[in-house]
Amino acid sequence: MTGTTVAGRLNALGRAELTLFVRNRTAVFLALLMPVVLIYVMRSTLEEMDLGGSGLTAAGASLSGGIGMVLLQVVYMNLVAAYVARREELVLKRLRTGEVSDREILTATALPAGLLALLQGTLIVVVGTLAFDMTAPHRPDLLLLGLLLGIVLMTALAAATSALTRTVQTAQLTTLPLFLVSLLGSGLFVPLDILPDLAASLCELLPLTGVMTLVRAGWLGGVPAGDALGAALTALAWTVLAVFAVQRWFRWDPRR
Repeated sequence: MTGTTVAGRLNALGRAELTLFVRNRTAVFLALLMPVVLIYVMRSTLEEMDLGGSGLTAAGASLSGGIGMVLLQVVYMNLVAAYVARREELVLKRLRTGEVSDREILTATALPAGLLALLQGTLIVVVGTLAFDMTAPHRPDLLLLGLLLGIVLMTALAAATSALTRTVQTAQLTTLPLFLVSLLGSGLFVPLDILPDLAASLCELLPLTGVMTLVRAGWLGGVPAGDALGAALTALAWTVLAVFAVQRWFRWDPRR
């Protein structure tokens, strides 16, 4: 890669990573089908719940929550396994011997997952608007901001989590805490407005809560400007902490 540009190196590494991702049928299944399955399951559950206090419909809560599931499964869980696999196969170590920077290596590995998440998030919005009788996004800029912030945040958290993960198989365990906490407490499917005040206040501080607030504010509206700003700052704060953790503890050599 001598003499290449940053864009050229990212493009080459990203295409190689995409090829590896497509060959992994399990990863493809989880990335493409699991969010759809969970949206369907959660919509059936939400139809039996009283969402009156949140101002959301079952379709609105489940579809916007589906974007959060895409971020968790397609970006976070998939990338933890990818970073660990590349580390244990000495791919990361070999790449560092060339002119590719550490930041480029981590970014290129995440490119396919990030682009897929962006595509799926867009598809969810389009399908929700056309097939589920939902309104078009009130603030597309906020929706896009939330989705992009979520991709960056989940990528950084995935790289940080990989430092705690010994093998690809154990990635299913190390990613479980954030997955469950986000699923139950970040407003993916259960709006924070229907939780007790103390629980809702604590859940607002979780990593994915700010992203989900921006996503709902951009798509469904009903979120004051101050709350949207606070949500963006919360997401940015978690991103900064995750990037610091990556710089401090990310492992490039195999854990043997």
